[in-house]
Amino acid sequence: MNFIIEIFEFLKNRKKFWLLPIIIILTLFGALLFFTSGTALAPFIYTIF
Repeated sequence: MNFIIEIFEFLKNRKKFWLLPIIIILTLFGALLFFTSGTALAPFIYTIF
C-alpha cells in the first residue's frame, strides 16, 4: 500500500497528472488478464490484444 501512496505523491509533487489515466488503464488490463487467465473467457480476451 505504501507503494501506491508514493506514486500518487510523486504525481502530485511533479504535476504529472497526465500519467494517471495511463496507470489506471494498464492496471485494469493487468487485472483483466490476471482474473480471466484460467477461465473459459481467456480465448476471447486474448483476441483483443
